[in-house]
Amino acid sequence: MVKTATFEALLDAVISDGQGGYHFTLEGKRYHLRDKDEVRKIAESHGYIIIY
Repeated sequence: MVKTATFEALLDAVISDGQGGYHFTLEGKRYHLRDKDEVRKIAESHGYIIIY
């Protein structure tokens, strides 16, 4: 199965934690991010092909 996501859609799923970081959930797994751009690496680790 091929999984794709747009970078924009991934960024839309990032939520501020109110303390300078972010929360991001993908496939039921929650991540704490320091920088929004970390979503690309996380999505790729889940097997997603990122479309820019």
